[in-house]
Amino acid sequence: MSSLQSASLARVKPSATLAVTAQARELKRQGRDVIGLGAGEPDFDTPDNIKAAAVEAIRRGETKYTDADGMPELKAAIVAKFARENGLTYETNQIHVASGGKPVIYNAFVATLNPGDEVIVPAPYWVSYPDMVLLAGGEPVTVIGQEADGFKLRPEVLDAAITPKTKWLILNSPSNPTGAAYTRAELEALAVVLRKHPQVWILTDDMYEHLVYGDFDYVTIAQVAPDLYDRTLTCNGVSKAYAMTGWRIGYAGGPKPLVDLMRKVASQTTSNPSSISQWAAVEALNGPQDFLAERAAAFEKRRDLVVSMLNQAEGIRCPKPEGAFYVYPSIEQLIGKTTPSGVVIDNDETFTAELLNAEGVAVVQGAAFGLSPYFRISYATSEDVLAEGCTRIQRFCASLK
Repeated sequence: MSSLQSASLARVKPSATLAVTAQARELKRQGRDVIGLGAGEPDFDTPDNIKAAAVEAIRRGETKYTDADGMPELKAAIVAKFARENGLTYETNQIHVASGGKPVIYNAFVATLNPGDEVIVPAPYWVSYPDMVLLAGGEPVTVIGQEADGFKLRPEVLDAAITPKTKWLILNSPSNPTGAAYTRAELEALAVVLRKHPQVWILTDDMYEHLVYGDFDYVTIAQVAPDLYDRTLTCNGVSKAYAMTGWRIGYAGGPKPLVDLMRKVASQTTSNPSSISQWAAVEALNGPQDFLAERAAAFEKRRDLVVSMLNQAEGIRCPKPEGAFYVYPSIEQLIGKTTPSGVVIDNDETFTAELLNAEGVAVVQGAAFGLSPYFRISYATSEDVLAEGCTRIQRFCASLK
């Protein structure tokens, strides 16, 4: 009997981050005292003005289909956002809206990738990038950003990875899972390489744009290198900065020919995102923005707490990231050690499994993000929960022999 599963789906794995979150939830249901540090979701609530805009939209009867890739009012708000915050000029016909950041990226890949086309995926990467490439028929090419380089892609490494088959480069800044963010100078150096290879399109995932810390100056590559504008898709969304993960609105600005193709994909797959969520996103982008700095300051305090406590754990080395709400600590010094129950820590998957068993702390193994031996912690939760979680990690590390 032939397999029910398609060959293309057989090439991909389920999301490791969602799996860890589900496992932590199930253990809690069983009565275990579990601290979940796996989910990339702000613990803050959606601001009241955004919720009110959604309720008002319902009362107005804004419950019908919209254009497949977003309604004009939201596209206009996105055009204004790109101009105001990024110095990027788009027309509304250059804007694509979908049910979250994932479908935006997936629509771009489905619209453009042919069998054998390569997509350069810098690692550590968000777990979904390579699998979305595979589902769309392309070939992900993993290129490592080393810890010594702040987990960022060096220009010469990028240059060496590009082949005649390279169709896309993905740039995620600030990064999930490392929190690493590219400076203007670093993006300019990558642009020098990209100018040599006009066949390569650039997809930037800027979802964590508003979560940068200290005096870090956030920029995206299309504003740093305007000559690459015509082959750059600048992706973003309201999920993280506006605490709207469940509302499911992502968007992108790019060249009209590409956006036309993405619209074609949306028209035959998801069709439009929720009309109510779109009206909420209009308010998010057009309404007051003052709370963004307040929330970023809270995340920065959490980052500093987690980095400090993890660096006090035996055998853990935790770099301090520039943004997002993740840290990506190394457990290199713990490989080969043994738990009190006799399990040898031979890789980061064993480490995370034993940490969950022994201390009830759920984190995600580095293998899921393409670089071991590390693990990812999301610090998008309260300082009290983070302090307790890090205390348990310290205790677990101290128990290893």
